[in-house]
Amino acid sequence: MDARRLPLPLLARRRWLGATAATALLANLALLPAWAQNDAAGPRVPVAEVARRPVGQSLLLDATIEAQQQATLAAQASGRILQLHVKAGDRVRAGQVLAVIDDRETSAGVQRAGGAVAQAEAELRNAEAHAKRTRELREQGFISQAALDTAEAQAAAARAALQQAKAAQSQAALAQGFTRLTAPFDGFVLATHAEAGDLAAPGRPVLTVYAPQPLRATVHVPASQSALAERAQRVEVRLPDGRWVQPSARSRLPAADPVAQTVEWRLPLVAADAQGVLPGQAVKVRFAAGSDERLVVPASALLRRGELTAVYVAAPAGAPAGFVLRAVRVGADHGEAGIEILSGLQPGERVALDPVRAGLRGAQPAQ
Repeated sequence: MDARRLPLPLLARRRWLGATAATALLANLALLPAWAQNDAAGPRVPVAEVARRPVGQSLLLDATIEAQQQATLAAQASGRILQLHVKAGDRVRAGQVLAVIDDRETSAGVQRAGGAVAQAEAELRNAEAHAKRTRELREQGFISQAALDTAEAQAAAARAALQQAKAAQSQAALAQGFTRLTAPFDGFVLATHAEAGDLAAPGRPVLTVYAPQPLRATVHVPASQSALAERAQRVEVRLPDGRWVQPSARSRLPAADPVAQTVEWRLPLVAADAQGVLPGQAVKVRFAAGSDERLVVPASALLRRGELTAVYVAAPAGAPAGFVLRAVRVGADHGEAGIEILSGLQPGERVALDPVRAGLRGAQPAQ
């Protein structure tokens, strides 16, 4: 029958049935694996075989980057802070004056000490001249030996008084130097603990400076896991950019924290590895000891979207080339060995090393 002559209700019904069938077909196609949807040539994506590989028994802990050279500068003299020449973040050079404390009292002490030295020098000259004259008179027999002994004793006392005055002068100069806070090494100002006008006192911190290199990772190992850390064959530090590096050395404090029940380990970093790393950043430290086998995949194969972790699995032998997305449950990160897979994959399967390209239409495993 000619469709143009069909009653309107019947024509509408046929069109509705056709649209429904098309929608169902599209839905079924969407459920097919990627390798069954499109055989058209797409990007070639490198793959890696899922396998059990030897990994070490490891302990993964949070750590913090610290500067190996860090100093908190405190006042050694009392007085008001007159000048604070730097602020947090400023670069400083060794010997640079960072803060000045009111030095009127110490300056007066330096002047008093200088006057005392001048007086002691004058008294010494007078005593030595008197002793010389007395010695000449004794040689001529005009005075007794006791008078000569007295004159020489006075000269010796004058020399001792001069030494004492010079020591007091050095002490006054040292106290004067305490009114200047200088940088102990090249670096940066980490923090200021006082402002100009504040009252400085001996032992009260004024500012903190640090050297940007060398750096170390400081980690607190639970005392119950200390034995594993001790026998670790390899120690690795995961930097903020995701790189795993090995420290140049390792050391630990000889005692545990009695409150936290942890042992502090210090891991100096190689300067070339620590470029761009700043004190205070959070890192990961892994102590690897012993050996075991785990099902692992390279970290680059994982696709993370919110709480979902998945991989693109290559088509099995005999099926059209392509990939299918599969959710997996991951375990520990074993560094260069890969990420442990707890469920979702089987040994021998192949996963895409570039999940972004593997998700493109027509993507195929590289040969």
